[in-house]
Amino acid sequence: QVHLVESGGGLVQAGGSLRLSCVAPKSAFSIDTMAWYRQAPGKQRDLVANQTRGRSTNYADSVKGRFTISRDYGKNTVYLQMNSLKPEDTAVYYCCAASIADSGLGLDQYGYWGQGTLVDVAS
Repeated sequence: QVHLVESGGGLVQAGGSLRLSCVAPKSAFSIDTMAWYRQAPGKQRDLVANQTRGRSTNYADSVKGRFTISRDYGKNTVYLQMNSLKPEDTAVYYCCAASIADSGLGLDQYGYWGQGTLVDVAS
């Protein structure tokens, strides 16, 4: 089973920046699409951004222009650079991956997930 490992969450003031990282094991050579989801307390888990191996990228409207997803294929890593953070960005952020090349995948189509990392934006 593939386990993803996230890091980079923490407490930040509104307007600040954080960069999340997520590493997939070397054995996960079949991974194509990687994504970041987030879940705030009492809310559903929503897509933040995803990217296929072919660089097709998709962002939630609420983060466009502030967040950037990128990948280092040599390190099997996906990043989420988050700038101009707002209190409403506070959530647990999850990394996930799928062997399907499609930036329109739904949540239940990602077969591999990380444990989540908390991002807390103070006003």
